[in-house]
Amino acid sequence: MAAQPLLFTALQIAEVTLPNRIVISPMCQYSAEDGVVNDWHFAHLSSFAMGGAGLIFCEASAVSEEGRITHGDAGIWTAEQAAAWRRITDFISGQGAVPAIQIGHAGRKASMQRPWYGNGPLGEADTARGDLAWPILGPSDLAMDDGWLVPTAMDGDDISRVTRAFAEAAKRSLDAGFQALEIHGAHGYLIQSFLSPISNRRNDGYGGDRSGRMRLALEVTETVREAWPAELPLFFRVSSVDGIEGGWELDDSVVLARELKERGVDVIDCSSGGNSPQGATNAPGKRGPGFQVPYAAAIREQTGLMTQAVGLILSAEQAEDVLQSGAADLVAIGREALHDPFWPRHAAEALGCDPEFDGWPHQYGWWLTRRARALKTMGL
Repeated sequence: MAAQPLLFTALQIAEVTLPNRIVISPMCQYSAEDGVVNDWHFAHLSSFAMGGAGLIFCEASAVSEEGRITHGDAGIWTAEQAAAWRRITDFISGQGAVPAIQIGHAGRKASMQRPWYGNGPLGEADTARGDLAWPILGPSDLAMDDGWLVPTAMDGDDISRVTRAFAEAAKRSLDAGFQALEIHGAHGYLIQSFLSPISNRRNDGYGGDRSGRMRLALEVTETVREAWPAELPLFFRVSSVDGIEGGWELDDSVVLARELKERGVDVIDCSSGGNSPQGATNAPGKRGPGFQVPYAAAIREQTGLMTQAVGLILSAEQAEDVLQSGAADLVAIGREALHDPFWPRHAAEALGCDPEFDGWPHQYGWWLTRRARALKTMGL
């Protein structure tokens, strides 16, 4: 183990310096009202700031009303929504972390149930609750599965409007106090559904071969990069593979990443799957600790871009090994952070970085030093 673990070494991306390499992945809470975040989101995200992560992605935020996954999705398509984020970003920054946002459009996965109501297409029970379905968009008029809404295949005007919505969302994200931004190009949502031959059956300039299917992703990235300051990091989340026969493959992601690099993307966030009703978190396939790390390693090696590894990264030692191996520049945790919001603080303890609790908020560290002394005195 290095004297100073890489996990707790600062990293500069563009002109922003992260205090460590631990990232909180965006995790939808499905609890906003008309796209406006509230006290739940403040409490949820503040715990991660106090917990010591270097970069905290707030949840995926829709660039338009039609682009929500559910009625409870956070949004960034109005000034009111941007203003509601400000209290959260100010607190995150005040704790020494970097606030980040993921912006996206759900595409053919829009107008769904909140997960605890079934995580499928809206039904009669949802209608009774007031969660009414709305028209959805996609690259082709292919539903996710039987019983799901059929999207309208987007025409040129739809594509131009959505592309502009991403750029406007980036501007509002800056107003909201975010210092890093991620384009959601994964998990079967709009951009990834254009990338994948499973969901894109177009025969115009936005379909067909890989170059055509990448066009929307690249045009959105260009408009976002123009709207988002060059000195602030721009991430792009990919589904490195569809994990479905005939779908998007790792070689495709490498080619896409090279094109994204030319357009000013700083980091590729390497996830996988999601272009199916099962979604990214419960899709079939072999899983184990760090199962997506090889994707980050391959993209990093073949493009020279920084990558972010995500997916069943469970322990401090495992996270440090990912960085030491050169597989990625950042490691992201999601559900581990829900289980333990202070995972980064405990990781520092495990790696011998903070035996005196100096990194903790002083309101906590003061107590914890005394707790440690008391336990030692009692031989515990």
